[in-house]
Amino acid sequence: MLTRTPTLKATYRLRRLRRTASLRRMVQESILSPDDFIYPLFVQEGTGQREPIGAMPGQFRISVDLLPAEVEQLSALGVPAVLLFGIAEYKDARASCATQRDGVVPQAIRTIKRAHPEMVVLTDVCVCAYTEHGHCGIVREDGYVDNDASLAVLAEMALAHAEAGADIVAPSAMMDGQVQAIREKLDEAGFTETAIMAYSAKYASAFYGPFREAADSAPQFGDRRSYQMDPPNAREAVREVLADVEQGADIVMVKPGLAYLDVVRLVREAVDVPLAVYNVSGEYSMLKAAAEKGWIDERAVGLEMLMAFRRAGADLIITYLAKEAAQWLKGS
Repeated sequence: MLTRTPTLKATYRLRRLRRTASLRRMVQESILSPDDFIYPLFVQEGTGQREPIGAMPGQFRISVDLLPAEVEQLSALGVPAVLLFGIAEYKDARASCATQRDGVVPQAIRTIKRAHPEMVVLTDVCVCAYTEHGHCGIVREDGYVDNDASLAVLAEMALAHAEAGADIVAPSAMMDGQVQAIREKLDEAGFTETAIMAYSAKYASAFYGPFREAADSAPQFGDRRSYQMDPPNAREAVREVLADVEQGADIVMVKPGLAYLDVVRLVREAVDVPLAVYNVSGEYSMLKAAAEKGWIDERAVGLEMLMAFRRAGADLIITYLAKEAAQWLKGS
């Protein structure tokens, strides 16, 4: 028992509950667990392919046949879900590869579900990796991304994923009405149990650079500011989220995470549906680069960053750190 002659006349001494690790655990307000994590996977055609992604150390483009082993490792670490991104075998103006029933993502879904039916499979629904121009929708002759013409393609892509067995489809194109179009398409086809995680507040961010190398999805002209959100706006994010919930989104998302924690908090206070945050490629690569230089403690900073998402109000964290963080948490 600690006894001291008090020199400070203070009723509240907040340090009392920080004195030992056990006390700190007892009063911890936010909990971080592997159950919170969703691990992104880049999947490609071929066999035996495990291609390193230069801008994202420790991440790979993986052929479908290697997915069972990858998922087994995640499952052993307690990570319950993966988010699939397809690497297109070919590209055209209409993203026709994105809606094929035997495309790389439907193949990946079936392979994972056969080997590990308990693993929750989410799929990204966007055409930027499947179009020659690299934009997230169908582009008109004048170069403008046609919102309404894009909806049918996104809905058909989501249906292809649902037919293959996806648990959750995740529209990320930031087209107005995309959640409603997908919900109606899925319901008409009988996939009423397939959930939708909407990239509701997806900002036109410079943090996506490494991802565009990974998915080969950089726009070939212009930028995505006419459909992704403008970084100075926060209230608009709440309007996007409310619209998606109204259209049938089961989960909403803020992307990126680290520079948008204020938005995560605003959204948390606005809706009761589960909230995901995307710990994006640029955030991951900055951590890796600084750790490689010896400037930061990767484990400590990584866990602190992930906890910040939970403290801001996120229920789910999509993160390339899922494997390492699950191991770090086991050791903590």
